[in-house]
Amino acid sequence: MMNTPPPIGAGRTPRSDRPLTAGLGLRSPHVQQVLAERPAVAWWEVHSENYFGGGAPILALETLRADTPISLHGVGLGLGNVAPPDHQHLEQLRLLCQRIAPALISEHLAWNHSGHQWFNDLLPVPRVDGALRQLVQNIDQVQTKLQRKILLENISAYVRFPGEILSEAELLSELVARTGCGILLDLNNLYVNQLNLGINAREQLMRLPLTHVGEIHIAGYEVFDGQAIDTHGAEVSDAVWQLLAETLALTGPLPVLLERDTHLPPLEQLLGEYQQLEQRLALAGDPR
Repeated sequence: MMNTPPPIGAGRTPRSDRPLTAGLGLRSPHVQQVLAERPAVAWWEVHSENYFGGGAPILALETLRADTPISLHGVGLGLGNVAPPDHQHLEQLRLLCQRIAPALISEHLAWNHSGHQWFNDLLPVPRVDGALRQLVQNIDQVQTKLQRKILLENISAYVRFPGEILSEAELLSELVARTGCGILLDLNNLYVNQLNLGINAREQLMRLPLTHVGEIHIAGYEVFDGQAIDTHGAEVSDAVWQLLAETLALTGPLPVLLERDTHLPPLEQLLGEYQQLEQRLALAGDPR
């Protein structure tokens, strides 16, 4: 039998502490430059599904996490599906967590699957009778499999559903109480929903169990035909910066991530935006 070489970074204790400071989303076009230059970023967040199955991507991530905390952010689990989480997807996520030892792990409060059809999108959960029970079952299954708490992210929505019995903030509060999960608070999503649906972002913020927020996301949106779209393709708006300051005044220091997924700029420009986040956190009372 051939001996399998240890993975890159083996023998070193990974940084798995929860950093109460600014983080940056790491996307594939920047990975090699980040590994070569090691910019001064306190922690990185990656999309979990990009690192399923082994190979060069996970070796690169393993190298990075030896020195820097990593947050795993899922986009495909579909916790709001009426069916239980996909067994293969959940097992791959478990193996990734075991290998990377992430500081945080999160998933969206969304659905993406019906029958034999899968949707490449984060679709809002209709907050109707029966949805809460299914969500609790799915979250319990995931947390039991992973043997750790996950954070649920509020999402952007573009339509309202008839017969809804809870607001998104109320639904998240119930899920926290019934499953012990935490919240990933996306402030850009809150603001996009305010622009499109007339939902007051600050009122929703105040209805959340803020002591259970484990991470914050900020990003930029774009407007198409009069509708704000959560593209993560622009710089953070002034309104979202203001929401961040108001939130941190209520919660105290938390991990805050700058997301950028489309119109991805050169790493140097993105690091400039990251430094702006660092400066704002310092003004908000970051204890560093």
